[in-house]
This record gives sequence, C-alpha cells and structure tokens, in this order.
Amino acid sequence: MANILVCDDEKDIVSALKIYLGGEGYQVYEAYNGLEALKILEENEIHLVLLDVMMPQMDGITAMAKIRETSNVPIIMLTAKSEDTDKVLGLNVGADDYVTKPFNPVELQARVKSQLRRYMQLGGNVETFASTEDVITIGPIQLNDRSKEVTLDGEPVNLTKTEYDILHLLMAQPGRVLSPKEIYQEVWKEDAFGTENTVAVHIRHLREKLEYNPADPRYLKVVWGRGYKIEGEFHE
Repeated sequence: MANILVCDDEKDIVSALKIYLGGEGYQVYEAYNGLEALKILEENEIHLVLLDVMMPQMDGITAMAKIRETSNVPIIMLTAKSEDTDKVLGLNVGADDYVTKPFNPVELQARVKSQLRRYMQLGGNVETFASTEDVITIGPIQLNDRSKEVTLDGEPVNLTKTEYDILHLLMAQPGRVLSPKEIYQEVWKEDAFGTENTVAVHIRHLREKLEYNPADPRYLKVVWGRGYKIEGEFHE
C-alpha cells in the first residue's frame, strides 16, 4: 500500500487525515512544517504528499519548490477557501492538485486515489523497449509511452506526471481541440467544476518546457473560447 506524507502545522488536521487515510490502508507519515517534510522524504519512500501552504520554519510553497528539484512525487496542496493566490502559486511551483479546507473526506480520498493511480502507472516497472505504436512525434517533441519519456530535439524533458498525462492526451489526438473540462476529466478522472485555471497552469508549464518561445507557441496552441490542441508535423 502507498506511503503518504501529511504536512500541516495544525495537529488536529494531521490527526484527522491520518484517520481518514489510515482507514483506507495507507501508511501515513506526519510532519508539521516544510523542513520536517523534506527530512521524511529523504529518509522514506513516499508516494504522495499532502502539503499545507502556511506553516512555520518553512512554508509549503518553499518546501514544494525544493521537492520538485529532485522528485515528481504527486503533491496535493491543502488550502483555505480564501487562498486563491496560494492555489495558483502552488500550481505554478509544481503542485498536482489542491483540496480546500475544511475538506470533505470523500473528495479528499478520491483525489488521493486519482493521483496515486496515475503516479503508480508512470512510476511502475516499465520496459525500455518501445514499438512505433508507443512513440508519438510531433515536430521536435517525442513522447515514448512505454518508457514514459519525453524529449525535445532528442534531449530529455523532465515533466511531472500531470504534465505528462496532459501532453499524452493532446499528442494522441493531434489537431483536435480539447476543452479544459475534457482535459480535466480525462487526466484527473473526476468531474470538472471551475477547474479551467488548473488546466491553464499546467499547459503553461508544458509550453515553458517544450516551446522555443513560450509566448508564441508553435505546437501547444490555445483556441480561444474552446480549449487547447497540439499541432505540427506528426509521425507515428
């Protein structure tokens, strides 16, 4: 069963999450600030992090940035309803999703399961061999779905699992416009309500990593009022 790190300076919240997640069979590690979280991540195999934004000693945004220097472990932010700016900043830094406090245990467990499922699929035992059906090439971008690798002009590109899933969804259907709602439902495997900004942030991250000029993208295009698509010379 997966190991989950819960990091929040409010001990009641950590205790409640330990009960909810422990009841699902997860091994829960506890931390109360960003420094403690980083230490636990160094010493243990963690499969998902639940990370509060506002904490003493080291806040969640700083801790997340440090985690992203070495790991693509899924991170779900814990934010208050009024912390819209923190949600956007967290997604910019590398969070995969967020849950608003006070949280609904059913929603929390669904988001945790969704992130873990995709992380295990990407991080499981994969073979390095890939047939042509596993490899999609659009312009200088190549995606190998067997090894879960993406390259730009032959150089490896480090993507989070969420970024990878969105890119794969678009590259598998070149030229097709997908709405933010469709992307969210396909990637997060849950209903999309007010999630356009979440998708937009991840698309921007992909552009920064894959486009020569992110401000004037050649491949990852927005179709105003409709959604996103990827276009360019396509090879199977």
